[in-house]
Amino acid sequence: MGAFPEYERYDALGLAELVRKKEVTPEEVCEAAISRIEKINPGINAVIHTMFDIGRTAARTSLPDGPFSGAPFLIKDLLTAYAGVPMTMGCRAFRDFVPSFDSELMRRYRAAGVVVLGKTNTPEFGLMGITEPELHGPTRNPWNLDYTPGGSSGGSAAAVAAGMAPMASGGDGGGSIRIPASYCGLFGMKPSRGRTPAGPEFGEIWQGAAVEHVITRSVRDSAAMLDAVQGADAGAPYVIQKPERPYLEEVKRPPGKLRIGFTRKTPLNAGVHPECAKAVENAARLLENLGHAVEEAEPAIDGINLARSYFTMYYGEIAADIAQMGKILGRKPTRADVEGTTWLLSMLGKAFTAGEFVLSMRQWNAFARQMGLFHEKYDIYLTPTTACPPARIGELKPKPLEETVMKIVNSLGLGRLVRSSGLAEKIAIESLARTPFTQLANLTGQPAMSVPLHWTGDGLPCGVQFIASIGDEASLFRLAGQLEQAQSWFDKMPNL
Repeated sequence: MGAFPEYERYDALGLAELVRKKEVTPEEVCEAAISRIEKINPGINAVIHTMFDIGRTAARTSLPDGPFSGAPFLIKDLLTAYAGVPMTMGCRAFRDFVPSFDSELMRRYRAAGVVVLGKTNTPEFGLMGITEPELHGPTRNPWNLDYTPGGSSGGSAAAVAAGMAPMASGGDGGGSIRIPASYCGLFGMKPSRGRTPAGPEFGEIWQGAAVEHVITRSVRDSAAMLDAVQGADAGAPYVIQKPERPYLEEVKRPPGKLRIGFTRKTPLNAGVHPECAKAVENAARLLENLGHAVEEAEPAIDGINLARSYFTMYYGEIAADIAQMGKILGRKPTRADVEGTTWLLSMLGKAFTAGEFVLSMRQWNAFARQMGLFHEKYDIYLTPTTACPPARIGELKPKPLEETVMKIVNSLGLGRLVRSSGLAEKIAIESLARTPFTQLANLTGQPAMSVPLHWTGDGLPCGVQFIASIGDEASLFRLAGQLEQAQSWFDKMPNL
């Protein structure tokens, strides 16, 4: 594969080190990445817009002297704007939308020295835990092409797992970094609320539930990138306390003896797949062997109430997205602009009153206080990342009868009726049953990570989730570094 055939065996820091030592040139690394994308992507559909000319130009000119100078990078086609490059957000109404500015996070990525080579697939507006938008088609899991890589950062996770790039950007509003990291055998960190910038277009994304960062194969890449991009930007709604030392240093530091509470039970009183439960059990044993104090424990939080609160925000944000779409397009949005599910969810958003929305938001504070009490006894909360292994491609799409009913509801504008009937809540809880563990950290603002410590008997990755106190990414990085040393996953790659 060109002059650098072992390209995919390095993480981003490793590639940057080779460039720094002049063992390879940025151009050689760039061409190796392009060759890998051209070879692998057609069967996976992770990269939906290539930026090869932009990447080649960056590689042969003077790159910023950052920690990742010369390392290939992919960006999720949502939130992170790159001036002059289309940003569809998985939506057909935005197929021709081209932002005229770089988002602050994109500016910081570029300052870190990465060579951007493309944009990755995402479900429409990042709304689903699978990546199967009608506009771009489904992204497939490199470990088994019949299965989903998860979502909403599914394109980024699939690309990294397939060795197209060592690192790609993602966003997490309900698990959208951690879920695909779990499904693709990768490391995925959701930082604390406010840790990474959202400007200049946003202050808080999804009322502060959503935070952007990266999906990686190595822990140190995630840590070093958070070092490079963390911190408030101009006009940020608040400033989170800076870390005591660089996160990259934390990865190498021993975590000490941690008090870890764990559960295998879903907060929705539904089932947990045996493989996901086994992943937690194995992780708990590994943690005990490493000297940590581990016991079963759960925070005093009603999972059903948490799900209700999450979906109230979710519906409202989708309704706002559709309204914002009208301002961008310069016309009133229609049902033809978006997928049927998105339109239905936006109608549900309009079915809630302002008072109901605010009351739901106040629940977030109660959840955060309960987690604060939990962390007085336990440093870390361990759960499955998901309640089920990856679904098959198309498995979670609406069935023909559901599609028919949805069309009728959408055409008649029956969102309030669907809500008042209780059907909306029933469908929402059922849809969350596969991924009920990740939303807690989004609503409380805590940092959380998915660590790839288990593979199913069928060879599919199955991650475990660790949650720490708000602002304490350092503890997670120290623990992740220890786990990576004890049970390395870096060399586990799908056979493509």
